[in-house]
Amino acid sequence: MHVPTVAISGVPDPLPEGLAVLDVREDFEWAEGHVEGATHIPLGELGQRLDDVPDGQVLVVCKVGARSGQAVAWLAQQGRDVVNLDGGMLDWEAAGRPMVSETGGPARVV
Repeated sequence: MHVPTVAISGVPDPLPEGLAVLDVREDFEWAEGHVEGATHIPLGELGQRLDDVPDGQVLVVCKVGARSGQAVAWLAQQGRDVVNLDGGMLDWEAAGRPMVSETGGPARVV
C-alpha cells in the first residue's frame, strides 16, 4: 500500500491552520520533546483510540518515520486524510522547528 509521505522541507513553518499533528511515539519519548499542540497516541493504542485522532488533514510523526508510516497506512485504510513525516522528529529537531517538553528541561528527541 502507498503511504503518503512528506519531507520536513515540504511541511510549512509555521504549520497551517487545519493541519493537525499526531505523535505515535511512546510516553517517555513524548515527554522529552514534541510538537506543541500535537495529539499523542502511542502506536500500540491507535486501534482502540481511532476516535481520538484529529479530524481533517493530519501529519503523523514518530522518531524517524517507521512507526508513523505504519500508523499512516492503517489510518488511510480507515478513510483518514493522513501523511507521514519522513525522517520524523529527528528531522523536525534538525530543521530547528519548535518543540515543547513535559520534563521541565529543554525539549529534545530521544
